[in-house]
Amino acid sequence: MKAKYIIGIIIIIVFIAWGASAFFKTTVKYVTFDEARNATRTVQVAGKIDFNDVTYDADNSRLVFSIYDMEADDPVGADRLKVIYKGVVPGNFDQATSVLVRGKPGQDGFVAEKLLVKCPSKYQGLADGTQG
Repeated sequence: MKAKYIIGIIIIIVFIAWGASAFFKTTVKYVTFDEARNATRTVQVAGKIDFNDVTYDADNSRLVFSIYDMEADDPVGADRLKVIYKGVVPGNFDQATSVLVRGKPGQDGFVAEKLLVKCPSKYQGLADGTQG
């Protein structure tokens, strides 16, 4: 009878370890620009898009742009991160207030696997207090 309990406990421990391992592999950490430049695994970083530094190569579906610190009011002099994204440009990219990029550092910049574009809400209140 003791052997059954021991085997059962071992199986439970193995499944708990496997579940924890799978969970930690799927979580993606939010990091600063410096941490993103030195990351060894997939991370997420948020920033404002510098629309003066955006290029799109339609033939190769390659979008290259810079983001700067969310706290900075002006991109000049702010900490910047060059982002390279291969894929279709999100439809609302040109209206974005900020972007969340998920990826890893590469030779030419931060290589984004996914882009999450954040746009101003159409439901924000207007200056006269009415809804837009």
